[in-house]
Amino acid sequence: MTRLSVNLNKVALLRNARTIGIPSVLRAAELSIGAGAQGITVHPRPDQRHIRPADVHDLAAYLRDFPAVEFNIEGNPFAGLLDIVRAVRPCQCTLVPDSVDAVTSDHGWNLEADGRRLAPALAELRQLGIRVSLFMDVDSAQWKLARDLGADRVELYTQPFAEAHARGSSGPALAQAGAAARMAQLAGLGVNAGHDLNLQNLREFCTIPGILEVSIGHALIADALELGLPAAVRAYLDILKTSAAQGAA
Repeated sequence: MTRLSVNLNKVALLRNARTIGIPSVLRAAELSIGAGAQGITVHPRPDQRHIRPADVHDLAAYLRDFPAVEFNIEGNPFAGLLDIVRAVRPCQCTLVPDSVDAVTSDHGWNLEADGRRLAPALAELRQLGIRVSLFMDVDSAQWKLARDLGADRVELYTQPFAEAHARGSSGPALAQAGAAARMAQLAGLGVNAGHDLNLQNLREFCTIPGILEVSIGHALIADALELGLPAAVRAYLDILKTSAAQGAA
């Protein structure tokens, strides 16, 4: 079954609108895990618009009591991310090429341009025993290069698929994502996915075989406003469980 990692950035974004500490990022993690989430994701940014370094440390301490739950820290290794990662040593570090002022991640790595700069970061993370995933576009052809650099996994950037699904014309985008997943797997990489996956499009996306993990934040937290956070997590898990059962049939 594809694992669900709940991205808590938007919980922190709402918390940061006031100075009274609610909603609690730690409580959101507790509710998500209680509902069955297999991972927690955060993406600390230099401007600390949502997740702050203190949140990362608090979550790392909390998750020590849940060894089966993976802690995934995302971000740009050239913007102070590695200092945080060194301190807490998460299960996985997903390297993302977003600029300091980016509203959200909107493209994957060009490893021909950035591979040499990335190589020392990947080497250090692997030496620390941290799984490394690279955020990649589905039209990339650089899967072998990602593996050669030392990546364990790639995370497919799924916004193009989500946009196509919303237009009612997801077939070509799904086929492209599926081809990317196959090529990455053939290169020896595990495949994760994320960005704008939601309750409406996740079932179709999960027809792609071998997706190990989906990281979902914005849509899941939006659904939680209507359903409640535990119910929202369970709704996403139900899709993943059903998809796994159908794939095994």
